[in-house]
Amino acid sequence: MPPRRFQFLLAVLFLLTTTLFLFGPPTSADLPSYDQVADAVKHPKMPSLENLPSLEDLPSPPRPFGPPVHKPPVQPDSNSTSSYGLIQWFRNYKWHIPFSSAVTFDENTAVLPPLNERPPIYTYYEARDKQSKEVTEAENRLVLAWRRAWWAQGFKPHVLSRDEAKQHPLYQMVQRLKLEKVDPEVEVEIMRWLAWGHMQGGILANWLALPMAEYDNPMLGLLRRKQYPQLSRIDGLENGIFFGEAGAVDAAIKKAIENPLFTNVTQNHDKIVDLKKGAGAMANLLGKDIKAESKSNGIAYYSAATLANVYKSVADKFTNTTQLEGLDLLANLINSHLHLTFQNIFSEGIAVIKPLPEHTTALMYEVIDIARNLTQCPTSPVPKSCPPNRSKCTPCNPAKPMKLELHIALKDTTKQYQIGTVPHPYTLGLLHYTRDTLDANFLHSTGRDQWLAALMADILKEHSSSDQVVRFKEVVASPQSAPTSLWLTAERISQADLDWIFGFNLPQIASPNKDPSSPSEDSELVIFPRPDEPAPIEGVQEQDAEFIKHEEERLQKARDAIKSTDKHWKEVINMVEQWNQADAEAWRFARAFSARRRQERKKWEEEEKKFTGSEQKSGVHTGGGGGRWIDKF
Repeated sequence: MPPRRFQFLLAVLFLLTTTLFLFGPPTSADLPSYDQVADAVKHPKMPSLENLPSLEDLPSPPRPFGPPVHKPPVQPDSNSTSSYGLIQWFRNYKWHIPFSSAVTFDENTAVLPPLNERPPIYTYYEARDKQSKEVTEAENRLVLAWRRAWWAQGFKPHVLSRDEAKQHPLYQMVQRLKLEKVDPEVEVEIMRWLAWGHMQGGILANWLALPMAEYDNPMLGLLRRKQYPQLSRIDGLENGIFFGEAGAVDAAIKKAIENPLFTNVTQNHDKIVDLKKGAGAMANLLGKDIKAESKSNGIAYYSAATLANVYKSVADKFTNTTQLEGLDLLANLINSHLHLTFQNIFSEGIAVIKPLPEHTTALMYEVIDIARNLTQCPTSPVPKSCPPNRSKCTPCNPAKPMKLELHIALKDTTKQYQIGTVPHPYTLGLLHYTRDTLDANFLHSTGRDQWLAALMADILKEHSSSDQVVRFKEVVASPQSAPTSLWLTAERISQADLDWIFGFNLPQIASPNKDPSSPSEDSELVIFPRPDEPAPIEGVQEQDAEFIKHEEERLQKARDAIKSTDKHWKEVINMVEQWNQADAEAWRFARAFSARRRQERKKWEEEEKKFTGSEQKSGVHTGGGGGRWIDKF
């Protein structure tokens, strides 16, 4: 064998010979002329992209040893599971766009507005020594009512205790004063401020001080802004509400406990006891260092003095033997006033929106049920009473209950609360066209986005479906419109969190006849009859029971098809969504907004479940609703 370098040379010669034999030697025609070269230098041209392979045809180069590639970041808490598949959303300031896919590049992900930051509001709770479990649970229910009311108004409630007070640097100094032996109420008031100081200030409320006003009430708006340049309280609410920055709160605590009265607590016993009068110990110790804001009608405070002066029948129950009964009556009184405030705010009543009303009766069962609960007079131990902050309210009259109407289109009003059901386009198609299924041939003979067009007929009749879906999103989610309406998807067979949305317990029982009655012979509560169904829409023919039964069957078929994982049904549902893009976008947006609202509350409740006032500690069914609405998606 020849050496290896000769082997390599022979191989090259063999390849060259073979190439010349097969293709022949190059000719002069294959070589560019002088003129061609000169023209190419003067006028360079990019190669045509038409002859290049598409990117999809190019294989990805293998990178076995290359660095790992990160996936795009996913927003936390941006999805929720349901029986109808994953609910996905994306928080972005560009939510005022017709179609979310322009931002997300995914038709199944809705773009929602960023969550408004909820300002924290604190209360202080400390059970008395040797208190029965039943009394503690009753007080927990009152604290739960406080939490619900403030949550519905856009705040994040937290319940503090002595455990937080112990974390404050001045706690030991207060302990050495032994104020509990002088007056326990004064000592608890100072502990309350220590716990508040540990949380870096903000808003401190008594758990019997609740918001009872429209969402845009000036005082509630001031508290939401989280700007408290001066330590303040609300004039007329005693020690019900304080607000201030962390530095001001700590300086106030330090000044209060350095008061000369505490140099000799035994000698100044009577003066220390007198501190709890009026606005409370801390306000009296600090005097003008706390600014007294002008009286606000946005917050109701059920102080002992208010109960004794205005609601004497309830106050009389707060004795050693009937305290539990008194707490239950007070909880019902507060809940009735929260409900009554809602009814007074929406003086024009409640409208259930029913677009395309001829064949959509089965869609409206849940929303009509909710509306009838809202218009029912609330259960109360003092039926004709008003909240302490609204002495000139209009009490609920069962003979003339809050107005309840059916409308075929949305109205531009803030005086009437509007409730609607948002159907998936497939659901609407089965009901509206009285069919058991939809196919491409039939679908292409129908109009597009008919539900949205009917909904907006009175507001944006001549506008495009893109304009209509943007306006619908604003109604559902904008801070100005969201508190005046409720939108639920038709495919959910149950609704959760209603008590947290409205801020009060919806009625669960009603009088069996047209007259007010009591739930039992020994109860001092008064319950009222359930309002009638809303009158039919004028000019719309009512359907008989047999037809409505077919509607219910078609609604169930639609629900089964939408949640199906079968390839055929997925293709049908996708086809219907593509044909009705605006209706599908409205459905996805309302669904995602509701799911996020639910998830936000569940996450907060999980964080707070160990503290006083949680649903777990109050013995209340999780999710609210009192059992009428099951807590599930």
